[in-house]
Amino acid sequence: MRALRSYFLHAVTLVLVLPLLSACSHPEPTSSRAPFELHIAHINDTHSAFDPIASGFQAPLTNSKLNAYTEFGGHPRLLTRIDTIRRDAEQAGKNLLFLHGGDAWQGSGYFLLNEGRMNADILNRLGLDAMALGNHEFDLDNARLNAFIEQVNFPVLAANLDASGDADLKEQENLRPFVVFAFDEKGQKTPVSQLNQLPEGQQYVGVLGVVLDDMPNIAPNTGDVRFFEMVSSAQATVDTLKAAGVQHIVAVTHIGLGLDQKLASEVNGIDVIVGGHSHTLLGDFTDLNWGNQGEYAQQVVNPNGQTRTCIVQAGQYAQAMGLVKIRFDAAGNVEACDGNNTLLMGERFYTQQTLLPSELFEPTTHADIAQFIQDHKQAKSVAEAPSLRKHIDETYKPALEASYGQLLGFVPKTIMHVRRPGDNGSDAHGSELAPLVAYAQYRWFLRPEVQQVTGRVPDFALVGAGGIRTELQQGELREGNIRLEMLPFASHLSIVSLTGAQVEELLTEVITQTLPLSAHAGKFPYGGNLRYTFEAEGNTGRITQLEVNRGSLHQPDWQPLQADARYQVVTSGYSAAGNDGWHAMYRAQQHHSDRLDVVLEAGAPSVYPVARVAQTEDGKRVTEYQSASPDCQQETTNCAVDALAVIAFLRDEHTCLQALPYPVVTLNR
Repeated sequence: MRALRSYFLHAVTLVLVLPLLSACSHPEPTSSRAPFELHIAHINDTHSAFDPIASGFQAPLTNSKLNAYTEFGGHPRLLTRIDTIRRDAEQAGKNLLFLHGGDAWQGSGYFLLNEGRMNADILNRLGLDAMALGNHEFDLDNARLNAFIEQVNFPVLAANLDASGDADLKEQENLRPFVVFAFDEKGQKTPVSQLNQLPEGQQYVGVLGVVLDDMPNIAPNTGDVRFFEMVSSAQATVDTLKAAGVQHIVAVTHIGLGLDQKLASEVNGIDVIVGGHSHTLLGDFTDLNWGNQGEYAQQVVNPNGQTRTCIVQAGQYAQAMGLVKIRFDAAGNVEACDGNNTLLMGERFYTQQTLLPSELFEPTTHADIAQFIQDHKQAKSVAEAPSLRKHIDETYKPALEASYGQLLGFVPKTIMHVRRPGDNGSDAHGSELAPLVAYAQYRWFLRPEVQQVTGRVPDFALVGAGGIRTELQQGELREGNIRLEMLPFASHLSIVSLTGAQVEELLTEVITQTLPLSAHAGKFPYGGNLRYTFEAEGNTGRITQLEVNRGSLHQPDWQPLQADARYQVVTSGYSAAGNDGWHAMYRAQQHHSDRLDVVLEAGAPSVYPVARVAQTEDGKRVTEYQSASPDCQQETTNCAVDALAVIAFLRDEHTCLQALPYPVVTLNR
């Protein structure tokens, strides 16, 4: 493995390595130049979704379109599915890889309780060949990331970073730029640890990792890891692999579909991109009312105008697995690329999302739905692997269930969440949950104990859709559903003054970034006590309505924002620093800020005044405080104010546990 460490370099250095490869004493190995067929099973953005998620779909039966509910995904279903794919490949002598497009971390109470250890344990049981390094793998610190990479039984890939200066990651040999697999004529694969020791007469597949080059801007806990521009780094790595005789190249990336398409159009030699980050379920799922986010296995022409790259991605939360087949001609060029994502569904179908036995469809209708799913090309009823289900239930679930805390009530109807209006069959108003979260956080700053320490009266709140990880499902709601699942990032809240013009600039800038269907939409902004309308024209547009509520929730009095008036804006500490594309928030504070960050200390609100927001050379946004900064590691300090504010609102004020009575976001396209 140490031989690979010499390639763990900046792209410029990789270019310098190329002449050395050709001049060394090891000749290029003789590889098979026959046509080649490669199958890749893939997942991404699984986000600790070890248990299935109850969700709905539409079943267009002969006489009607039924709304039905079942379980989707979970890692025991992933295991059943990949075992089936693997068994079929072995019997047919197919060449198969199983790849993960990154962001295995975060997303559920399992992660918060086990801090990556459970992720390593469960992923090791799936038999992955490699995984891209996602931005959420940096959510804790590099010591715990290093422990995760050390524990997993597959390489974690990133060709455009350098960890040699990071105290925790510098000796980690399982964090690599690429890995090479040799396939024999029977489909048996062998990982090759050294480029100058490729076995003779076999087909070689190189798998390289590509991560976000602006990682410090989206993942603040990157330590002393350096990140480099994606295109030049990827091209240099491809050239290195090609010079060594590796004729087939796969990039496993965590940069989002839009940047995958850009990478394919600017780099020669990548045959397949297995992506992640944008949570894009490629394929047409409109008959299930799951939308259509783009063509699966779309092909992009490389800059040489001759070769092509095939792009795939498989959604989110372990709900689906993709399987793509790539056929190469004897020269190693992509001849054809096809396949599909498959939604992994339960075997029982219900009339309500609570999935109670009494809510099962009657036998005839149930059989019709089951037959519809059985015949569907992109959805399958898949049983959970019993051994993995038992392992999760016995080893990890008791502690999870014990941590859910106080009962808040019963959610009468699922409060839906999507990142961007129009996604997953939603309308122009998008998420029902994000405005509720924003309104709850706005209301928290009106509580007397908070007013006493801030001296501020909030006008409205803004939330980024990606900070909300689940919808609020119909049924019993406990504090842990919010703190461990829905808002797991444990972020303090901030209040900062912005002019009306700055608010409009912020919304326009962030929304515009999310308009391409291939864009990462986690930054999309929703308001609480604020409403807006955005008229899109292609991938640009403008705000046509922007109003603040001067009345109450149920008797609103909407007034236009004034460009030169100042407003007290509540948001998460992450967004308040201008992270993830909220650049206007950074610009408003780069010289001076009146922002107050609020945490709980010994159960009471405590304020930390901010002096300014700085930006480092690598793009990382750093909040500089007037004096001390919050210490979230102290036992008496609770920084998870984002979740606590919502819990307090639902417990004390909004006990009906329903969505807001009107939409506050309209995106017209």
